[in-house]
Amino acid sequence: QVQLVESGGGLVQAGGSLRLSCAASRRTLSISSYAMSWYRQAPGKEREFVATTDLSGRSTSYGGSVKGRFTMSRDNAKNTVSLSMNSLKPEDTAIYYCNARHSYYGDYWGPGTQVTVSS
Repeated sequence: QVQLVESGGGLVQAGGSLRLSCAASRRTLSISSYAMSWYRQAPGKEREFVATTDLSGRSTSYGGSVKGRFTMSRDNAKNTVSLSMNSLKPEDTAIYYCNARHSYYGDYWGPGTQVTVSS
């Protein structure tokens, strides 16, 4: 069973920072073969794209609402990806999900980690 586990969520004041991590079980998923992404879902809203990076990590793109504030990186050697979030706003409050996409095997998701930004 493929395992992705997010961590690093929590409660932070507006303007603060958090760093999320997503660790993959190397027995079941080697992220070097997967495009990795972060999504988020706020209560009552659809899941929203946050950031994605290609297999090498050299190409990264962001959703418009987080561009310039969030930075995604990957470490294939450690089988992890991270999301550094700065200048957080109350509207960033959501459950954040890690996604691994393989051109053949499809999509895998972690259970999510809650981020709450207070005003």
